[in-house]
This record gives sequence, structure tokens and C-alpha cells, in this order.
Amino acid sequence: MSLFNSINVSATGLTAERLRLDTISKNIANANTTRTSNGGPYRRQVVVFKNKDDHGPFSQHLNRANGNQPKMNGVEVVGIKNDASPFKMVYEPGHPDADENGYVEMPNVDVITEMANMISASRGYEANITALNTTKSMAMKALELGR
Repeated sequence: MSLFNSINVSATGLTAERLRLDTISKNIANANTTRTSNGGPYRRQVVVFKNKDDHGPFSQHLNRANGNQPKMNGVEVVGIKNDASPFKMVYEPGHPDADENGYVEMPNVDVITEMANMISASRGYEANITALNTTKSMAMKALELGR
């Protein structure tokens, strides 16, 4: 794996984790939103990651059989999906969106879960920065050796 490939892998991780943090922030900000433009409460969103692979499994097996190191490509975001879990029903008869029984459909966002996910995404971001800095340090040491 070349140094530039290592930098590229770390960069894809940084981009993916930043999008994950943005989505988590959006979920937390809308934790009490009972009305959206398409009607009903806000629905929690989840970022879906996938291993970024330019070649299929056959190419990977062929490279391994020939003794070649498979190329690492990082991670890519497949999309942002809506969480299908049910909305929370909260008894609040004075709320403008309450039904005839006094219950309000609240978003399916659990702030505690979102905070745990935010810590995980932030740690992933930090790990990618550390890998990027280590690669940069290795490149600088290699340049010093060449003097």
C-alpha cells in the first residue's frame, strides 16, 4: 500500500464520519419535531457505510493467488436511510398535534442513543486523523532519510 493510498483511505473515513456526525446532529435537533413538510413527526435518519471496492471478489482472489496485495480503497456512504422504528406516543392533551385521546406522535429519536453514536463517530473521526498524521510523519521521515 502506497503512502498516497493510505492518505486516500483516511480521507474517505474522515468524509464518511463527518457526514455521520452531521446526520446525528440533525437527529438530535429534531428530537421534538412533531410536524414536518411531508406531515407527521420527524423520522430518525441513519447513515449506511460500505467498503469502497473498485473490483469484485474474483479480482481480489486472483490478486491474492498471484501474491499481489489487494488495493485498499476505504469507505463510501451508500446513503442515508430513514429508521423504520415506530414513533413514540406521549400523553400531552394540550399539544396542538394531540389526537382525540390526548396522545402526540413524537419522533423515533432517542437522544441517549444519538449521543452514544456521536461519541462513536467522533472517535472514528479522530482515529482517521491519527492514521493520516502517522502517514504524513512516515513520509516526512522518508524524505529526511533521502537527504
